[in-house]
Amino acid sequence: MTGTNPAAEATVTTTEVVLPGKVEASGLRLVQRVLPQPAAGQVMVRVESTAVSFAESAMRRGRYYGQPKFPFVPGYDLVGIVESAGPGVDPALVGRRVAALTKTGAWATVVLLAAAELVEVPDGIAADEAETLVVNGITAYQMLHGRAKVRAGQTVLVLGASGGVGSILVQLARQAGARVIGTASPRHHEALKALGAEPIDYRDPDLAARVRKLAPGGVDAVFDHLGGASVDLSYRLLSHTGTLVSYSIASKLDDKSPVLLSFLVLLSKLAFWNYLPTGRHASFYDIWAGAGKPGSAKREAFLARTRTDLSHVFGLLRDGRLTAKIAARFPLTEVAAAMELSESANRTALGKIILVP
Repeated sequence: MTGTNPAAEATVTTTEVVLPGKVEASGLRLVQRVLPQPAAGQVMVRVESTAVSFAESAMRRGRYYGQPKFPFVPGYDLVGIVESAGPGVDPALVGRRVAALTKTGAWATVVLLAAAELVEVPDGIAADEAETLVVNGITAYQMLHGRAKVRAGQTVLVLGASGGVGSILVQLARQAGARVIGTASPRHHEALKALGAEPIDYRDPDLAARVRKLAPGGVDAVFDHLGGASVDLSYRLLSHTGTLVSYSIASKLDDKSPVLLSFLVLLSKLAFWNYLPTGRHASFYDIWAGAGKPGSAKREAFLARTRTDLSHVFGLLRDGRLTAKIAARFPLTEVAAAMELSESANRTALGKIILVP
């Protein structure tokens, strides 16, 4: 049976955070608008939790490849409750807690989404906890098991191990039976030890020597979010059959050079290393790779893969095998402060920064 929820007939106003252009965090604007009723295949979701990530920091600088034209509503992912359903959507979805990978648009109190893009959150998982895993959990899981294929007994190096993706990588790698070396600020070292990692100060001038002392034969995998010159060092730290997975260019955030050029340089470097006669492998991970166009077979396969992997990670959280790391919570109205904390060099917490609409 399909149909709409009677509550959907009421007018719904949403409050959105708008990024008007290349502005400081204080330049973000709060605006209100009336949403239309869900169209065929759509649902209306009241957002319970969203977050700040590297993507939004890059977007406000105009340095996220493929971002929309200004102005637009940022927000890479969300967790919320389905309030109403449009024609063709199972009404049983109404009232369920769901997660969605959005890329943009999640910084709002209410959103319209395609029902096919939702992943149900298991009972017993709070909205903020689930939010820590939507993008970060998929990214960590797919890089670890899809790209690097990490196995028990191997040693991996996680750069930025205290971050949203890094802290999940540490936990998943340890669950897989791998030894984990993680770079982070000293203030996070005890927390990383509690997760089972061996921490190294990311600013240590002898970082390479310290990694080699811990892993004389090289590491089996490196997960590098920095890009730029960092990937050269990461590649050199690999064992003779190791895998480098690059998944961002955070070190280029404040560069003045075109962002596309930075990506092309990185991708060319990774491709060149793969053609060398070695047993090493290098690649760039993009969570949207292979997504295809809406309605295409590629998109259906992408959504199925996303749903499977995120549901698996949710299951680990529900079963207590994964811990949600929340650095801080801010009301959506204080998004500027949340973004400033995210970009601060003096962050004092570990994990993801949550926005609560």
